[in-house]
Amino acid sequence: MTSVSLLPRIFRWVFLVLAALFAVAALIIGIMILVNPHMPPGAHLGPASVDLAGQSGTVALRAAGADSDFLATAFGGNLTLAVEKADGLVEILKHYGLPVILLNLVFLALLFELLRRLFRNVGRGESFSRDTIRLVQAVAGLLIVFSFISSFAEGLFSYELFVYLARHAVITVSGTPVHFPAPHYEMLPRKGGFLFGSPLFFSGLLVLALSEVFRQGLALRHENELTI
Repeated sequence: MTSVSLLPRIFRWVFLVLAALFAVAALIIGIMILVNPHMPPGAHLGPASVDLAGQSGTVALRAAGADSDFLATAFGGNLTLAVEKADGLVEILKHYGLPVILLNLVFLALLFELLRRLFRNVGRGESFSRDTIRLVQAVAGLLIVFSFISSFAEGLFSYELFVYLARHAVITVSGTPVHFPAPHYEMLPRKGGFLFGSPLFFSGLLVLALSEVFRQGLALRHENELTI
């Protein structure tokens, strides 16, 4: 009995720590977006050895006048990726990639905060209360809304990144250049053949259904109490 009553308290503190950590991380990313740092002209870095698909490779940032070019090689030099005007690639990552990261961090902070409040109620023995049901509904709504927003944000980021690479990048396979296909934009990309194929979307529907079961169970309990 003691271990059961202790578990909600443990979860509550774990979720509190996680919510605080992701909130701080979101604050840091938000400050980075506001500061908007720029890559210095003619920046250069490397070459540095990296592991690409289990094979050794190199990445380097080379100065090209007032700009920089990015070069990555893999599979013994048989595969290369060269990107001209790498500072533009950094701008894409800042303007579209950082907001996606910020969105995910804010989502996780909110989710863990809701779970903390939920297990706080469970620890108090208020598993079937109106406040608990509202928290479960809030978790479901957060999952569903985030699945839409994240799908749109990630799709926009992927499209802008692909367009930039199609204009400024060249992939060479064994000395033969490979051209990128024409970019195609989808506001809500399909995952697994479904428009809303995100697992978060279906998880949100499941949690929403469970909250309705709890709500009806609470209503029946109140009716029985009035009958008695």
